[in-house]
Amino acid sequence: MNEKKDKTDLLDMNRLPEHVAIIMDGNGRWARRRAMMRSEGHAEGVNSVNRITRLSSDLGIRYLTLYAFSTENWKRPQAEVDALMHLIGWTIRKETPDLVKNNVKIHLLGEIDRLPESVREDLEAGRQATAHCTGLNLMICLSYSSRWELTNATRRIAKKVKAGELSPDNITEDTIASELSTSGIPDPDLLIRTGGEHRISNFLLWQCAYSELYFTPVLWPDFDNDAFVDALLDYQNRERRFGMTSDQVSVAHHNDEPGNDSTPVNNN
Repeated sequence: MNEKKDKTDLLDMNRLPEHVAIIMDGNGRWARRRAMMRSEGHAEGVNSVNRITRLSSDLGIRYLTLYAFSTENWKRPQAEVDALMHLIGWTIRKETPDLVKNNVKIHLLGEIDRLPESVREDLEAGRQATAHCTGLNLMICLSYSSRWELTNATRRIAKKVKAGELSPDNITEDTIASELSTSGIPDPDLLIRTGGEHRISNFLLWQCAYSELYFTPVLWPDFDNDAFVDALLDYQNRERRFGMTSDQVSVAHHNDEPGNDSTPVNNN
């Protein structure tokens, strides 16, 4: 019997995205199809988090941002919210040693103060334990929404203007970006949403302005290494133009190659 081929061999290791963001959708439906409680679907989804984090680290991807719990998710039944909070705390406690071993650094984005105290303590312990790591940066979005983030950024900028620290005429895109939760982190090159929905649900709205979007019907608990590689291969088959023409992109890529510069050589 032939062994299953490792699909990572198909990847161009020189054209991997630097930053991948994922909306992890489908845990509840995965559980419902198996006559399980929704909380069991969330628990199974943790296995996918572990798989994708490990593979991202192995591939050398620098940033992985996971939408774990949105501001809107507080509206879910209290029993489900409580189960999710317990799962988040338990997962961080359990996985932190492996994250340290694999040189993965935890970052926390969102209204962390809204989380239960015990969960906050677990998260902060994990963040501190991995603070020295220099490999994959794992951004965990909890009680996060992009509108919340942009509203807070606007308030901070307004306070600086009121205090005379900033002129309205000097507000630029960089000014806004510097006030976001992701300040200092490159924007996502690739945004993946699992579970078959085709929307980005208030997630990194500013940061994903030029991200490549990839939607898959695969439910998050079933999102394995092959499914992730499929998304990366799809990304590598796209041309990112950022408003330019294909010819301009081709020239830019040529000039960026080692041994090439922007000055034409006259061979006559």
